[in-house]
Amino acid sequence: MLGMFRPATRAIAALAVCVPLGLTACGEDSVAPQRAAPVRAPASATAFQNQVIRVVDSVSATVVQIQCGRSLGSGVVFDRNGDVVTNAHVVDGERRCMVRLSDGEEHPARTMGSNSGNDLAVVHLSGATPEPAAFGDSSKLKVGQTVLAMGNPLGLRSSVTQGIVSSLDRNVAESASVELSSLIQTSAEINPGNSGGALVDLSGRVIGIPTLTALDPEFGGAQAPGIGFAIPSNTVRSVAAQLIASG
Repeated sequence: MLGMFRPATRAIAALAVCVPLGLTACGEDSVAPQRAAPVRAPASATAFQNQVIRVVDSVSATVVQIQCGRSLGSGVVFDRNGDVVTNAHVVDGERRCMVRLSDGEEHPARTMGSNSGNDLAVVHLSGATPEPAAFGDSSKLKVGQTVLAMGNPLGLRSSVTQGIVSSLDRNVAESASVELSSLIQTSAEINPGNSGGALVDLSGRVIGIPTLTALDPEFGGAQAPGIGFAIPSNTVRSVAAQLIASG
């Protein structure tokens, strides 16, 4: 359940300030303030914004919400057979899950296989074969590259955050017994529920699966903003194919 929200609207009291202009008295004949002219965005900024919008429109249909028992996370449609890749900790050992597509339709799913060593799992949809995502080559990623994280943080479906590739080949301990290797570090915000979603480049290709976010011990273990990690797409494709073939 979400915490308290502050209303998005704020009442603003308008104060009429009368300023003398030259020798003109301040009264009914005062000069009305002029509206600021809109600032035209540079063509490059507009082109970048439009590309982000196109990527979100294209990829959002391939990102789903997954509920397995008490665990709620995200997933990415992997192929045309109804297979969805997600994190192993999203499945959390459950054999049966419910998957909600981007259009709001819900479908039952069963776990095809799970690999805790890579924190990856695959679930198979019943009664639906949505369009799969396009997966990119994570070996070609560069630090500084713009990326988008897409998923369902805190149950807020189809949420998008933007950041960059902050570092590559990070080894991070997920638990006392599991260390994930060669992860992508990103500044795109990754919140609870983003796990299993999509980390996407500006060509609309999934280049990673968000899995972890750093915690700051100096602030009581609170989430450290702008330090998240994703499993590279090349690892995702290899492990998911094996899980589909042999469980």
